[in-house]
Amino acid sequence: MVKLYERHCEPCGLGASVVTREEGDQLMIAIPAWHREFHDGMEKLIRTFHFVGFKEAFNFTYKVAALAEQEDHHPGIFTEWGKVTVYWWTHKINGLHVNDFIMAAKTDIIAKSIESS
Repeated sequence: MVKLYERHCEPCGLGASVVTREEGDQLMIAIPAWHREFHDGMEKLIRTFHFVGFKEAFNFTYKVAALAEQEDHHPGIFTEWGKVTVYWWTHKINGLHVNDFIMAAKTDIIAKSIESS
């Protein structure tokens, strides 16, 4: 079975289905550090990453932004000294799509690569 972080985002237009509670529960198994929360009126995947300083946090932010451009799926990112909070959701459907779970898994891989360097 292909791991979530190995997949790519699929085109998602207006009218695409949000993931069901059951589908979301299954997808969450691959990204256990993330949380599903309602934020600004819609369900989003949210995780805060911690770093030793602003430079490291900004480097992570830059890498997540580059990934977002590559996959054409863009998060909310809040960068502070020593931490970055990432919000994934699908704007067109005002909720969660499988693409958000894929991008969360890919974000975790970026974080691991920064931790190990």
